[in-house]
Amino acid sequence: MNQLIEYGWNEERQKYWNDYIVSGGEKNYVAGRVTLEHKRMYRVATAEGEWLSVCSGAFQHAAFERRDFPAVGDWVAVEKMPGEERGIIHTVLPRTSLFSRKAAGTTIAEQMIAVNVDIVFLVMSMNDDFNVRRLERYLVAAYDSGALPVIVLTKMDLCDNPELYIEEAQQTAIGSDVVAVSVVTGDGIDTLSKMLKNGKTAALLGSSGVGKSSLINAFCGEDRMAVQGIREDDAKGRHTTTHRELIKIPTGGILIDTPGMREFQLWNESESLDSGFKDIESLAETCKFRDCGHHSEPGCAIQAALEEGILPKERYDNYLKLQKELAFLDRKMDRQAQIAEKNKWKQVTKGMRKHPSKKK
Repeated sequence: MNQLIEYGWNEERQKYWNDYIVSGGEKNYVAGRVTLEHKRMYRVATAEGEWLSVCSGAFQHAAFERRDFPAVGDWVAVEKMPGEERGIIHTVLPRTSLFSRKAAGTTIAEQMIAVNVDIVFLVMSMNDDFNVRRLERYLVAAYDSGALPVIVLTKMDLCDNPELYIEEAQQTAIGSDVVAVSVVTGDGIDTLSKMLKNGKTAALLGSSGVGKSSLINAFCGEDRMAVQGIREDDAKGRHTTTHRELIKIPTGGILIDTPGMREFQLWNESESLDSGFKDIESLAETCKFRDCGHHSEPGCAIQAALEEGILPKERYDNYLKLQKELAFLDRKMDRQAQIAEKNKWKQVTKGMRKHPSKKK
């Protein structure tokens, strides 16, 4: 059980296990946490060791969408196969947080990044990779996930003016911690390490080459992950991490490493756009009219802030862009749901015609 505690097992999860798993008579199941996922194969850490596991047939039959399946960070009920270091996953325990995005490309599908994380380290390096508009997207997704966002600015030792980046990040991520770090000098590492005490789980999110793998090595005190830097000619990242993996930190806490993502589209269930733009939300509340459209209405606080330079036009434009993006995704999802429902009933009707009821 101590090993499970090191992976983040707590009293709330134990209570759920006793109330719903043990009381259900499933004595052969043990609790485990998914540490790695690859094509519906999962590595699960349990008190009895790590098992390569798959979902049971009944589990797969009942699963309807991507989030019904396990993801890295999930707690699961797993049964060990007799005589093998393998397991069968029967159920996923309730999640405390879910960080996801729209899958890259034209496909309308959800891609889960990490689950059951307490903190999301939003990582950017202090060079040309630093992008305020991307940071705004990350923040909205982080607030939606239920995890606490922390801005991590890397490569401080290579930056001539880190205060400039820190100030800009603070103005963008209002109310969130901003930590500047250097894996070369060790600055900021202790600050982040303290956030991971007491079984906390953090996910690392950022573009390739910003230093996520270097951060993990610094936390672990060893070269746990392969490291490649940013290309000097264009400051673009090189892909190092190619999969999501849960890593136990020797000094306490858990990290979930994720592949670099230069494209990040919000998922349509986003309800935290205003949380990522608290300054705009506060301004909107002071408009003269409650139904203000923030265009040419008299007494519009947002237009006044834009004219006075209090609210940067680029920030407000990105806010509107994200609103339109989410609205478009909602419409596409509604259309997909309608088509899926129509196809389902087509199959039902076809089956009824193929196997009509026998007349008595």
